[in-house]
Amino acid sequence: MTIQTAAAPVPDARLLAPGAVSPAEHDWLGDAIELAENNVAAGGGPFGALIVRDGEVLARSGNRVTESFDPTAHAEVMAIRAACSRIRDFRLTGTTLISSCEPCPMCITAALWARVSRIVYAADRQAAEGAGFDDREFYDLLATPVQDWPVPVVRIAHADSDVPFRSWSTAHYKIEY
Repeated sequence: MTIQTAAAPVPDARLLAPGAVSPAEHDWLGDAIELAENNVAAGGGPFGALIVRDGEVLARSGNRVTESFDPTAHAEVMAIRAACSRIRDFRLTGTTLISSCEPCPMCITAALWARVSRIVYAADRQAAEGAGFDDREFYDLLATPVQDWPVPVVRIAHADSDVPFRSWSTAHYKIEY
């Protein structure tokens, strides 16, 4: 894996005005787009993502859904997994997720769970929809009451349903996340 470091100092993304993009982020966005295009040429989906912290690319990935038979293997999720593995921490505080396309709801949620500090993307969900990706369907679904979803999501009361949480609450070895 080649690690890229920005030539110029990279401003802390948290200090940028909302919506502002640093020159380094713009360059990394170009890298994500190129990664997505290379992924298409290799038979994968048109998505690429990088995780960057303090001017250093920690991880990069293309979409791996079809090659791995894993519907969760989106470029953003794969880059998050690789970055966490590389730094040996499940928290990516202080990082920026750079994506060739607006992350889908699953990828946004993964970034939030990973505590990514900033997300920058190029193409939007309308462009993805125009290419045949149904992200909009999922955004719409999440805005719909769960009882109206096409896939039944059913809670079944069970006497022991809270046992794992009680165990977690008293565990002395747990790592909060």
